[in-house]
Amino acid sequence: MSKPDVTFAGWDPGRDIVLDPGSPEPLYFQVSRQLHAAIEDGRLPAGARLGNEVDLAASLRLSRPTVRQAIQTLVNQGLLVRRRGVGTQVVRTKVARPLRLSSLFDDLAGLGGKPGSAVLVNRVEEACAEVAELLEAPGLTHVRRLKRLRSADGEPLALMNNYLPDGVLDPADDELRERGLYQLLRSAGVRLHAAEQQIGARLATEEDAELLHEEPGAALLTTQRTTYDDTGRVVEYGWHVYRASRYTFNLSLTNGPQ
Repeated sequence: MSKPDVTFAGWDPGRDIVLDPGSPEPLYFQVSRQLHAAIEDGRLPAGARLGNEVDLAASLRLSRPTVRQAIQTLVNQGLLVRRRGVGTQVVRTKVARPLRLSSLFDDLAGLGGKPGSAVLVNRVEEACAEVAELLEAPGLTHVRRLKRLRSADGEPLALMNNYLPDGVLDPADDELRERGLYQLLRSAGVRLHAAEQQIGARLATEEDAELLHEEPGAALLTTQRTTYDDTGRVVEYGWHVYRASRYTFNLSLTNGPQ
């Protein structure tokens, strides 16, 4: 029997994918569900190669259309990619982040990852009229300007830009590398209360591409967030860009009044 070409040890689809023809669950879905689980728990790491559909179908004793449908399901989810001359390959799973009043650093740590930060800018500068308006402080004269490159498990994930009213926080570079911004604000006695956030998208510039290890023109997710303390004061305005290939937002929706 032909077996898929794999580039790692310990996982064999013919052995590890268990199918139940009598189940009401379609066979293609059984395959995609078990492949998804193997990717999520690390048995199929990023870069693992499943080979071509013919070999995989033979290994599972399934028709090629069934295997193709299973693979396409995971391709659509961004977990697999088809490469000419290589076959089907696992790509890195996306960071799925719930929308809440928290920093990316804290969320990555909570998901079991290893967050890291490179501090690109950390300085006090004069506040122009536009920045003062963003911080809803017309008389503001100086702001703390931050720019950081956030990574997950050593891989670039996002560019984080922030303005804070001068005097709210005076972080050292080491603190910004080792802790999230909201964690630092709370430690400084700031009582975070609410935030307004917009989510959008744009194409990567040359600078984005170099820092995030993407191609110029690649799709990026964007956010703009204004954060308030419990007195209604703006304590932080952030504008960030994320690799769309590695990052998603999770939202919970409820049915409102009719």
